[in-house]
Amino acid sequence: MNNLNSVILEGNLTKDPVMSKTPQGTAVCRFTVASNRFYKTQGERREEVSFFDVETWSRLAENCAEYLHQGRGVRVVGRLKQDRWKSEEGTSHSKIHIVGEHVEFRAYPQSRKTDEADSAAAESRADTGEPAEKKSGKQKKAVEAPVY
Repeated sequence: MNNLNSVILEGNLTKDPVMSKTPQGTAVCRFTVASNRFYKTQGERREEVSFFDVETWSRLAENCAEYLHQGRGVRVVGRLKQDRWKSEEGTSHSKIHIVGEHVEFRAYPQSRKTDEADSAAAESRADTGEPAEKKSGKQKKAVEAPVY
């Protein structure tokens, strides 16, 4: 029986994702997500930022490489994975990262809105055959790409 290993993470990409392929041709996309936590201590508001490495595979990796860019918000659902290895000097190392199994592409920040985001919204509307104005009664200011 598998033990529980589940992660839900929201944040913004720190830089553009990096796409590669395994020797067998499977797509792998890697990116880092910055996640902010706000709290108060002694009446003063503070911020803590954590950085998490994420990797996605196959079709999800291809979609992440196409739609994600630095600053874009994401929600990642996945699992933790630990890589272990020994250096040539014999020193043991380990690294924990998130294997994304579901990634939601969040709206671009208003200052980062691009023509590409507008075209992604148009493709999303085309799936239903209905203009965005009719769906919500008003035009959306933010763009959400499809969820994979």
